[in-house]
Amino acid sequence: MIPALLAPAPASALTTLVQFVEPWSRLYADSKVVATLVEFGHIAALLFAGGLAVTLDRTTLRVASDAGTRARHLEVLASSHLVVVGGLTLSFATGILLFAADLETYVVSWVFWTKMVLVLLLLANGYGITRAETALRAGGAEDAGWRQLIRTAWASLVLWFTIALAGVTLVNAA
Repeated sequence: MIPALLAPAPASALTTLVQFVEPWSRLYADSKVVATLVEFGHIAALLFAGGLAVTLDRTTLRVASDAGTRARHLEVLASSHLVVVGGLTLSFATGILLFAADLETYVVSWVFWTKMVLVLLLLANGYGITRAETALRAGGAEDAGWRQLIRTAWASLVLWFTIALAGVTLVNAA
């Protein structure tokens, strides 16, 4: 019988996870085509979703003082959510693949976790945008609703660009 102190320690959760994703990590490292497609998918999804969101945020800020165009802008906002969420979903999926490709680096990176917190804040802000927009379309308090929409548009702009900065920092710091 092996004494308990000499028995091999069970693998840590991180070690187990690293072993689980090792085939993917190896494929990603060995194939420039795979790496290029995943990185392109991540950037393209962010460009698409973020570009649309930034354009809509800018328009929100521009039309907020023009009562004549507000209603039309609310319709455009409502029709854009699925596209932005679709882009974020693709970005999330490719982000998981990027994370798994170098798990040991990213799991301990404060830049990575800061970026994830920023993404969560962006999603929460997006929820705030949809709530303000829905209340306005339902005939809610016009001035208060537009003030809320303006605040969320500014927050969205700041978050999209801060997330982009965090992504560049992550690539260069890893």
